[in-house]
Amino acid sequence: MADPQLILASGSPRRRELLSALGIEFVVRPADVDETPFPQEDPVEYVARLATTKAMVSASAGELVLAADTTVALDGHILGKPIDVHDAVAMLRTLRGRTHQVHTGLALQNGDTGELRVEVDTAVVVMDDVDDEVIEWYVGTGEHRDKAGSYAIQGIGAMLITELRGNVQTVIGLPMCIVREWLWPLVPR
Repeated sequence: MADPQLILASGSPRRRELLSALGIEFVVRPADVDETPFPQEDPVEYVARLATTKAMVSASAGELVLAADTTVALDGHILGKPIDVHDAVAMLRTLRGRTHQVHTGLALQNGDTGELRVEVDTAVVVMDDVDDEVIEWYVGTGEHRDKAGSYAIQGIGAMLITELRGNVQTVIGLPMCIVREWLWPLVPR
């Protein structure tokens, strides 16, 4: 019996790049799901629910679907992707000088067996107490677009961060230690 076709249910170029490093062939098929948090939804439950939903709606027979979702949480509140430049500036002003969490939920759905694996990894991030000029300059680079919390730790946004406790790949959106554990049988050797 042939290995199932691996599907990455994400359009994120960062996730695609990280997964490619394993040498496994996969197809990118972003899942289109409503990412609106439920009222009073816990950030960890939120990313687990979204990753699970993305994996489940994408899985067909003969496929293994990997899905992920990442969010930033401050004081237990979800900070998603900014809706515009003003929202990005406001988000970064809220985060500056403070410690926040980045949660990435992962789900792996087997389209043949129905088996579903779900895990959430969390990193703790401290943002420097930067002034408004730095925030406005950073947002002006455009890197904040489509990023939870309005920054990209793998890019210029790294200059905003003074401390990281946990896996940087969790902040980027695909903790490879978990992915490796789940997909090791598919890695070419």
